[in-house]
Amino acid sequence: MRKKSFSRRRNPFYQLIPWLGILAMLTWAILLLKYAITGQYKLLIHPNYFLLMLASSICLLLLVFFRGLSLINSPKNPSEKNDHITLFPPGFGSILLLTVAIAGLIIPPNVLTSATALQRGVTETLPATHAQPQAFITNTKPEERSLIDWVRTLNAYPEPDAYQGLPANITGFVVELPELPDNYFLLSRFIITCCAIDASPIGIPVQLDAIQERYPPDTWLEVTGKMKTATVAIRDRTDQIRERRQLVVAATSIKTIPTPPDPYAY
Repeated sequence: MRKKSFSRRRNPFYQLIPWLGILAMLTWAILLLKYAITGQYKLLIHPNYFLLMLASSICLLLLVFFRGLSLINSPKNPSEKNDHITLFPPGFGSILLLTVAIAGLIIPPNVLTSATALQRGVTETLPATHAQPQAFITNTKPEERSLIDWVRTLNAYPEPDAYQGLPANITGFVVELPELPDNYFLLSRFIITCCAIDASPIGIPVQLDAIQERYPPDTWLEVTGKMKTATVAIRDRTDQIRERRQLVVAATSIKTIPTPPDPYAY
């Protein structure tokens, strides 16, 4: 046992294990600062947590500084203090954290797509954390309401006839629901409560004229038109046709737009 411990102490790799931990913390601090500076954090977390993320990166930098000083001032063989039995090889955790941070620096975060929306189920109802219809009052003009404003309005008063003929100007990405008729698509956005993992898709059907072109899924659009009540024939999972009366946007103008830097609603 003593020979094995002595050989570890003489092994250069074991001398580098404490520095691997410092390198992992430094890489994570750089990754968090990169997300903060470039604004990519908006693709991952709610903006309310921006200061927490920034503070975490600063704390990591301070830990790197003080930990580095302690190693420089410590004996030449700091790994001598770590001769205990572990489940994983020494340095495994540091290497894993370092690998994940490097991958985050190389691979940029992506916007959630229509495939994710279909997987999670697009609805016209706000998530439970946002559902406060009894307290929702808006003085915003109809043409200035965002997609989430319209969904909030519907949650507060779900009678579609109340909005018949009101102007609409909303943005979102295209989701093709197979159960919708051919002249409809769903304009959708994700609502984030905490981070992208808990993002919930919401959407409003858009009605097209026969002469209007179709748009592929995930295309970001600015749709201008009027709200109307429509009875939409929907094919359910049992392949049965059922009619549903709901609010839709009768599009008069559709413009393709680039993916916004903050594509999620909050």
